[in-house]
Amino acid sequence: MANKATQLAYVQAYEYIRDRILSGELERGTKLVEERLAEEMGISRTPVRDSIRKLEQEGLIKEKRVVNPSDMDLRHVFQVRILLEGFAARHCATYITEESLERLNHCVEIGSMGTSEEVMAANKEFHEIIVGVTNNPVMIDIIDRMQSIIYLFRKTVVYQKRPMLIEEHQGIYEAIRQNDADEAEKLMKEHLYKDLEFCLNRM
Repeated sequence: MANKATQLAYVQAYEYIRDRILSGELERGTKLVEERLAEEMGISRTPVRDSIRKLEQEGLIKEKRVVNPSDMDLRHVFQVRILLEGFAARHCATYITEESLERLNHCVEIGSMGTSEEVMAANKEFHEIIVGVTNNPVMIDIIDRMQSIIYLFRKTVVYQKRPMLIEEHQGIYEAIRQNDADEAEKLMKEHLYKDLEFCLNRM
């Protein structure tokens, strides 16, 4: 029970700090004080400290000060993501299991009819399944270190309803289902590039 409570406090702290940075409420250069944040949230300092460490890995905090990534920073992060997830989609087209394929299809279905919160979760799971199929811990770790930036983009494309978002997921799914590695890689790269351009034009 204690471990579950600790994990919940960590998630609460992480999302609270991340969202305040991404919304601009915590401005660039703001020094983060663990005691103050813990008091605001009514939790201990440990999950706050762990959250700050995670956000440092993700590039939103440096030396306990807020860093707001520039357009070029965002572009650089997404260039890496496009390369990795393009490879992952190619790999999936050959090695994905029936169970994972069914989960991908379920994500596409939710994307077509779910609420914004459900679409957010399905979008996240869709990409995580594809990366996870690689069973490459280095790739998974690199993607994990981009989570705040990925979340910012996901929130923008879902809530601002980027055209053809779900149709592109459908196309990637179909290419993987048909074992078409070239097409799966091409469609994933195009999909993420469109996410990037859409978001940079609205931030």
